[in-house]
Amino acid sequence: MNDTKENNDIKYLTPKITAPKGFLSGGLHSGVKKYKKDLSIIYSKTPALCSAVYTKNVVKAPPLWWCEKLTKNNEKIQAIVINSGNANACTGQKGYEDALVMAKTAADMLSIPQNSVMVTSTGVIGVFLPIEKIKEGIKNLVPLLNDDDESADNCARGILTTDTFKKEITLEIEIKNTKVTISGIAKGSGMIHPNMATMLNFITTDVNIEKELLDEAFKSNIDDSFNMITVDGETSTNDMAVILANGMANNPIINKKDEDFEKFKKALFIVTRELAKDIVKDGEGASKFIECTVKGAKTKKDARVLVKAILNSSLVKTAFFGEDANWGRVISAMGATEIDFDPDKVTIDFKNEKGIIRLYENGTPVIFDEDFALKILKEKEIKILIQINEGDFEATGWGCDLSYDYVKINAEYRS
Repeated sequence: MNDTKENNDIKYLTPKITAPKGFLSGGLHSGVKKYKKDLSIIYSKTPALCSAVYTKNVVKAPPLWWCEKLTKNNEKIQAIVINSGNANACTGQKGYEDALVMAKTAADMLSIPQNSVMVTSTGVIGVFLPIEKIKEGIKNLVPLLNDDDESADNCARGILTTDTFKKEITLEIEIKNTKVTISGIAKGSGMIHPNMATMLNFITTDVNIEKELLDEAFKSNIDDSFNMITVDGETSTNDMAVILANGMANNPIINKKDEDFEKFKKALFIVTRELAKDIVKDGEGASKFIECTVKGAKTKKDARVLVKAILNSSLVKTAFFGEDANWGRVISAMGATEIDFDPDKVTIDFKNEKGIIRLYENGTPVIFDEDFALKILKEKEIKILIQINEGDFEATGWGCDLSYDYVKINAEYRS
């Protein structure tokens, strides 16, 4: 999955959101969707520290109003209730009241405070929730919560919308000879763009850590994972990434930025990065997974802006769908950002398991073998490697091509 150097201190386990100690989960069909599972719950046996990041879309769905209130007040969280198939977005005060009903129903069933229950929804915008069906679903689901494989699988499936596969990962590390586990599940396929997109990401861990350091580890990782992916340049209304840390591993508490903190932060980044990459790989209609790295930028921000501009370009995306080595679209997208760089210092390579090919160097096109370029471009995964030779900073992001199927899927989304 990743290179061995990265994994020396990290053990990959069978993915399961309940692998960390003290977590239960489940999912079922409540009737929001016609057939598929559409309701999930993640539950911690003890109140957990919570860190979360939300969409920057000004039009936020009512469930996020509730979740943001909880995180602003530094509430400890014991449960997250998620429904799919209906976003409960642009639904005003009724939408907020329905979100509160979901929280209260779960709280009453679990015998925990309402302000320890987060609520999130995903699906079609502008439709009121079938709240009675969801209430009944929550009442039916709580007794089924478990830490077994089937319950975790049901939970991971209950959050999906147009996704074609589950996104999940579990890692284990050691903190002072104590095993600590980190697990994550995600959904996301379309309306994916940096600064949170149509994605939901839920991470559980039993690590014992101070709240400020949990915030720092989680939120700093977001900038180089979930905020560096794009499918279609669309940022949605409902989206969030959240981590719950219940401390049940009983490791000596991480309360300073030492080796243990860095080990946890590194493992957490792998979780967020791999979930982010899976979201892009499942991009609606995607046939190519594109990784773009820009090196030699004056600042980290410059590098990130350039990467995002390339991956968001419809012309770049369609060139990759057409398997055309049209590097001119890449450098044109870079130039449109207004980032200060000298085109005469730039090199552009395409690379994957078939090899590497240089297309542009020091302001001049490189005469390349079109047949070899086509071999590279026919693969599902392709890297764009760019050196701009302006400084010492770099960034990597992930995107996909733009296909006929993307248009078809989104044209028929409500049908």
